[in-house]
Amino acid sequence: MREYVPVPGRLGDVMDMFKKVVIPLFRKHDMEITQVGFTTIGDNSFNELVYTMRFADLTELEAKWRAFIADPEWTSALASREENGPLYQAIRRRVVDAAPFDEVLNASV
Repeated sequence: MREYVPVPGRLGDVMDMFKKVVIPLFRKHDMEITQVGFTTIGDNSFNELVYTMRFADLTELEAKWRAFIADPEWTSALASREENGPLYQAIRRRVVDAAPFDEVLNASV
């Protein structure tokens, strides 16, 4: 899970870049997005982009993330959007292990 808190007034820029650049690059690097949206209730309401992704394991996550970060399309897009200052005031990353709940969640009702 990743949470991006833009600099005030930059949520639109972040969402635009996510739609036009990030999602296509995630597809290019075979990275699966399972959910994306912006926070409407809670900390940073209406000024936070949150998304979750699925990876087989931490090795896959790290390999694909390194490839994404090194992609010239990404570095160019980020640099051009930050020419007049940073987009983000905070970025948080969480890795959630759902394995202990698989049996219960996948059980027949």
